Order: sequence, then C-alpha cells, then structure tokens
Amino acid sequence: MADENDKAKQQGQINIELDEKVAEGTYSNLAIINHSVSEFVVDFVNIMPGVPKNKVKSRIILTPQHAKRFLKALNDNVNRFEKAHGEIKDYEQPPIPLNFGPTGQA
Repeated sequence: MADENDKAKQQGQINIELDEKVAEGTYSNLAIINHSVSEFVVDFVNIMPGVPKNKVKSRIILTPQHAKRFLKALNDNVNRFEKAHGEIKDYEQPPIPLNFGPTGQA
C-alpha cells in the first residue's frame, strides 16, 4: 500500500510541513535584491528608526526561473488584494544609498 507521500505525488500535490517557529514569520520592511547569472539573492531586513545597524533577518536564494515565477505569483496576489481591498498606497520612503547592505555573490 502506498504511503501518503506517494499518493500526494500521484495526484500532483506537494506535501509541505510548516513548523511552529517558521509559521510565526519574520517582519521585514526592506528587501535588498542582488543577482548573478545563476541566482537571485533576496535579503529581508527590518529597518528601525534610531538603530544604527540593522541586520538581515532572512536570505532567500532563487534560480532565475523561480525568481520569475515568484514575481508573477506576487503580482497576481497584489492584483487580487487590490481588487478586494482597494489600491495599495506607495508612501514615499527616504532614499536608500545604492551601496547599502550586503551584496550577493555566486
């Protein structure tokens, strides 16, 4: 008899586990994106006023193909959100220097 993972694969489903710590999430109000020929590196940062040095809270590394799929999925979700709740206002942010934060390397 096939176990549940085999059944999920046969049905084209992915079995994903979300542990409690990851489910809590990490707040970010800045994403720094760098890329090489083989990957996109997205660093998520929480910038707080009065804090002289802010740390990267999470780093996600994507293939270019996955980055493009992620962009499309995020765009689709933003469009659905705005249809349900109205336009998301883009408040002015102070400019961040181009040399701010770590740079990605392959």
